Amino acid sequence: MKGKGKKNWLIPDAYYPGVDNGTYVSHEAVCVLNTGDEDAHLNITLYFEDREPRTGFHAVCGAKRTNHIRMDKIKDDDGNGVERSVPYAMLVESDVPVVVQYSRCDTTQGELAFMGLLAF
Repeated sequence: MKGKGKKNWLIPDAYYPGVDNGTYVSHEAVCVLNTGDEDAHLNITLYFEDREPRTGFHAVCGAKRTNHIRMDKIKDDDGNGVERSVPYAMLVESDVPVVVQYSRCDTTQGELAFMGLLAF
């Protein structure tokens, strides 16, 4: 089956909340769907309002699989994670076509909030 989707995806509104409420942990995820016959090798670049972009974040989404890349767990090539409470945007680049969705679970208040959207 030929893979569906695109090789480049943009997520303009990313934010890893800096506060957790009780046992629920705030987090965000880049959800990748690969319907193709080859593994997708992903490179993620983070863009900021007031600093240079950060590169070196990598992930793999297997052929005919999905991968929910938790941004609170991914590390760059130097072992650094995503900073909390800093707005940023993302470019997700893949070597094969994939579909990308972004989701955020915000536990900063007692009434938990969840947001999910397709990337562009």
